[in-house]
Amino acid sequence: MTKEIDTCGLSCPQPVLMVHEAIRAGERTLDVLTDNEASRENVTRAAQKQGFSVTPVELDGGVCRLELRK
Repeated sequence: MTKEIDTCGLSCPQPVLMVHEAIRAGERTLDVLTDNEASRENVTRAAQKQGFSVTPVELDGGVCRLELRK
């Protein structure tokens, strides 16, 4: 089952910390919603360093879903 993390409205480093917490809890499939470029880039970089593939999917309203898979 894919865990969804909504980081919209949050600024870094909070989104990255939320993703790291989910990874530490053993999550291997995550969908991360973000609404700003800095969070998108930082979450992508952090996930890739942990061995995840990252697929960005643009949604309406300036929101991007980052699909993290390991």
